[in-house]
Amino acid sequence: MFINFSKEDKDKMLNEIQTFFYNERDEEISEFAAENVLEFIKEHIGPHFYNQAIKDAEDIMNQVMLSAEENLHALKKPIEK
Repeated sequence: MFINFSKEDKDKMLNEIQTFFYNERDEEISEFAAENVLEFIKEHIGPHFYNQAIKDAEDIMNQVMLSAEENLHALKKPIEK
C-alpha cells in the first residue's frame, strides 16, 4: 500500500513500535527493525483498516444522501387536479 507519512509521523510511529517491544516483550529493537515492522503493518495490516474506513465513510455518505433525498421530497408542493 503506497502511503507516505511525514518524517515527524514516521519517527513517532517508529518510537511507538520500539516502546511497544520494550514494554510488552522486554526487547530493545533497532530503528531498522522498527521500520521493518512498520512496513509489514503498512503492507499487510494497513489495507484492512483503510478499507474499513472507506466502508464507514461510504455508509455515512449513504445516510446523508438518503436524508437529503427525504428532505427534498418533503419540499415538494402538492399539485391540485
